[in-house]
Amino acid sequence: MPSPSLANFDFENKAKADGFAVVAGVDEVGRGCLAGGVVAAAVVFESEDRIPDGVNDSKQVAKERREELAERIRETALTWAIAEVGPGEVDRINILEATKLAMMTAVGQLDPAADFLLIDAVQLTACPLPQNSIIKGDAASASIAAASIIAKVHRDGLMAEIDSLYPQYGFARHVGYGTPEHLDALRIHGPCPIHRMSFRGVIQPELGFE
Repeated sequence: MPSPSLANFDFENKAKADGFAVVAGVDEVGRGCLAGGVVAAAVVFESEDRIPDGVNDSKQVAKERREELAERIRETALTWAIAEVGPGEVDRINILEATKLAMMTAVGQLDPAADFLLIDAVQLTACPLPQNSIIKGDAASASIAAASIIAKVHRDGLMAEIDSLYPQYGFARHVGYGTPEHLDALRIHGPCPIHRMSFRGVIQPELGFE
């Protein structure tokens, strides 16, 4: 039997008790990567009984289970959306602003529209909706956890596709994070078009890669 959800619906129930009807959980994936875009997702569950068993912070869920849960979340959520901001834009506006842009874009795609946001650790000051920024929210709120799962599965899929274009970097394995394998590949090959040129570790002038 699947394990019960570790993230709960308490924050969502509090917002509903305060009169909000469409409470969206929002999270991002890829903020700390050296390559690829940052992906954000927003998820709304109509009620607690619509949450698939086992929903939790995506980092705490095994890959195969994440993929199963992502499919279930897309089936059971009232509405969900995903948005990506690419590496060029990350370099142009910085990773925090790119994260906020991806989150706001995902929220803007929800139908029905959200009237309250639960956000993992970020405050969307440019968004007029009432919101609650929760530290480690992906382990506390089921809606944020669900958003983290579908964002992670989506971004991992994108990086697997990119791996076929640039197989020398191992993107399908590390999905753009600064692992020893990835850093070694950067030292050998230099950056490719999807690397974030503003990130430390990508530019290595001592090796001639600038």
